[in-house]
Amino acid sequence: MMKATTALMTLAALSVAACQKDDTLPGERFDVRAPLEASLPTASNPSPVGGTATVANRALPISLPAQTSTDWTHRGGNARHLAGNGALSAAPQRIWSVDIGAGNIERARIAAAPVVAQGRVFGMDSDAHLAAVSTEGQLLWKTSLRPAGERSDISGGGLAYGSGRILATTGYGELIALDAATGAIQWRQDLGAPAIGAPTVDGNSVYVVARDGTAWSVDLANGRVEWTVTGTSEVAGMIGTASPAVSDAEVILPFSTGQVLAVRQQSGSRVWTSAVAGQRRGRSYGLIPDITSDPVVNGSVVYVGNQAGSTVALDRSSGERIWAAKEGAYGPVAVGGNSVFLVSDEAHLVRLDARTGETIWSVPMPYFEAEKVRKRSSITAHYGPVIAGGRIVVASSDGLLRFFDPVSGALVGSVAIPDGAAAQPAVAGGAIYVESGDGAIHAFR
Repeated sequence: MMKATTALMTLAALSVAACQKDDTLPGERFDVRAPLEASLPTASNPSPVGGTATVANRALPISLPAQTSTDWTHRGGNARHLAGNGALSAAPQRIWSVDIGAGNIERARIAAAPVVAQGRVFGMDSDAHLAAVSTEGQLLWKTSLRPAGERSDISGGGLAYGSGRILATTGYGELIALDAATGAIQWRQDLGAPAIGAPTVDGNSVYVVARDGTAWSVDLANGRVEWTVTGTSEVAGMIGTASPAVSDAEVILPFSTGQVLAVRQQSGSRVWTSAVAGQRRGRSYGLIPDITSDPVVNGSVVYVGNQAGSTVALDRSSGERIWAAKEGAYGPVAVGGNSVFLVSDEAHLVRLDARTGETIWSVPMPYFEAEKVRKRSSITAHYGPVIAGGRIVVASSDGLLRFFDPVSGALVGSVAIPDGAAAQPAVAGGAIYVESGDGAIHAFR
């Protein structure tokens, strides 16, 4: 009887509770993954709502450098990764497409961005085949870079051009020099570990960073090692990541731990050490500190970023931090008109003030391919930005080459990329070149 009475009392209490109205706690609601600072009022956002600090986009005037038609010898344009404003028509259209080899598959991905020199476009497929295509759209030669007897599929590496040679790094741990005119291999240098990004050529030397935290200077003529430097290594990392940059007398070396090291070109002796810190809270990729935005040398400043939510400006002579922006970058930033443009780790095209790092505008682009949260499994990849024809250009895996107004960030045009972009675009000779996910190079003019 006692047990029955207790049960009836419990049911009655639950019935009364169910009829009562829940009290709603006062205050703003924020996403559980939002950083603390997003809920704090600032001068530009006095009443934050929704979990991320909103940016009041501003259409500030800009004066970009004059358009140029120079070769595009490195990812980012040149050894400083400071490409400037490439010449491009007001409404570019695709003029040719050439298949150069294997496209993206589950086991191997395209990692190398195309480079342009000597009237040739050089690209590498997902199966370590390097090809040269004329700027008129003719396949000139194709060479396999896979080591003899190697059967496994490995991604990674990149390309650079210098003094009649095309230099390639591979996920197989080699730096290879080929004759740019014929594709004949001239020498191979074993790095002892996969290369994390493209090589950088300056004068008679080639600079490259390997996954095991070593950096190399190699003689361009014969592949002999000039010096090596040991930085820090990280088990986890990205493929096709940042490459060294060259200033007047130093080489800026990026490592997968987020460390940035400046050394003397001639000797490899250290000048300064810095780091790109910061993690995108609430994102699992924020735990990987790999440098993905190649160092960009612009006068006395070096801009460099990681994929975990941070881009910084460093003093070139000392390595001291000038400012830090809470936006990651997957490719070299584009610098022009006292502004820094980047594609963030959360798929926003962002314009920063080059002097302060303050956000001028931030424009969202396609991010998750499936918008419903439970169906999100893959994202749209964006490559760039580059400055061309006075606009900001981004090539994307969703099949569009997009053009944005540098003043306001407004989308001003687009053109289709068959099968979508798979690497950073290159701008040279009044055209823009993009490698797509099916292993083809496309020219737009």
